[in-house]
Amino acid sequence: MGVKHGRDYGDILQDLTKAVASIPDSYVFFEMEAEDWERLGTEDRLEVHEALAEDLFYALGTQPSIDVGSGVVIHDPVTHRINILVGDQQMTFVPLV
Repeated sequence: MGVKHGRDYGDILQDLTKAVASIPDSYVFFEMEAEDWERLGTEDRLEVHEALAEDLFYALGTQPSIDVGSGVVIHDPVTHRINILVGDQQMTFVPLV
């Protein structure tokens, strides 16, 4: 189902893909090892991050927050955005409207 949004899904997905790529160990979400991640080329890494963004978008419709490696992705329905945090710092957010 995904989260409620007013922006074009393609634009949200593009922004969310960039945002999850900023989590240094985002590959852990797919239970990958660092060595396996390092072997992937740029195109393959982009595909992994796109798949992660899609999974997160739909999962956040039923779960308000999801751990992704050392980060956490949080749906905030009040501000209509998806927040991406690493540690105690907000790295970025993706607007949904």
